[in-house]
Order: sequence, then structure tokens, then C-alpha cells
Amino acid sequence: MVRSPSLRERRGGNMAVESRVTQEEIKKEPEKPVDREKTCPLLLRVFTTNNGRHHRVDDFARGNVPSSELQIYTWMDATLKELTSLVKEVYPEARKKGTHFSFAIVYPDPKRPGYRVKEIGTTVSGRKGPDDSMTLQSQKFQIGDYLDIAITPPSRAPPPPGRMRPY
Repeated sequence: MVRSPSLRERRGGNMAVESRVTQEEIKKEPEKPVDREKTCPLLLRVFTTNNGRHHRVDDFARGNVPSSELQIYTWMDATLKELTSLVKEVYPEARKKGTHFSFAIVYPDPKRPGYRVKEIGTTVSGRKGPDDSMTLQSQKFQIGDYLDIAITPPSRAPPPPGRMRPY
């Protein structure tokens, strides 16, 4: 439990007050929407590949970054679908229906020098998916982290889930 001292306790009295909010309840709080009119956007550094694979972690080593950088000004409540549409504005070949976008957060490793990669979700151009409404905030993205997007053209993308129809 989170404990906060009462006014009397701080003055040396013997009455104590405890907060009834548990850590689990704090974690369950829904995301607060970002007021985009009043909140300054963050600079999101995005690195893309068009071979369907994410960059290697050592591509980010020793202060280096891959050359395929996009800089996007956005907010913590940006969804993967929203980010997909911004990437498609820059890469016309990624607009084709069925193009897969695999998202990963690249963040500093807290235990040793270097970075770690955490895959967070996938979107598909022209189709609705379960990860479309996922936000940066919901995936514990922190300002200063990078976003790596592996773009897979429809010709090399895996088949959509579900039954295959025999013709």
C-alpha cells in the first residue's frame, strides 16, 4: 500500500492515515487521453526496413543508427494504425493493400551498454487488425526510445489467418 503521512503525523502527533490505493489499482487505471491542442508533441525517431525483418540491435550500437530514419512529431496516444498511415505517406510502395507493418520499440538496455528490442504489434494496409488501436503509451514507450518498423510487401507477406479457399 502507498502510505502518505497525515498533517498531525508530520507535526509529531500519533494519528496516522494510509492510502487505500494498491499498486494493482494504479496499474489498472485507463490511459489518460492526450489533449493534442495543449500537449507538445514528441519527436519519434522511426527506422524502417522493407525486407520484412527488423534492424539488428547492433545497428544501434555505439551511438550509431540505421540510415533509413523518419522523424515524426506525434503524441504518446498515437496508435499503430495512425503511425502506419504516416509511414505510407512517405513510402508510396507501402500503400499497397496487404502490406504488413511490424512494430518494435528499441530502448536502452537498463543492465548493460546497448539497446534491446521489444516487438509490440502488427498492422496490415487495407485491413483491420487487433493491434490497430494499440498506443505507444500502452506499450511503455518512453520519450527517447526509437521505433523500428519492418515493412513486408504483399507479395512476401504471410497469408491472412483463416481458411484457404480451394478454387
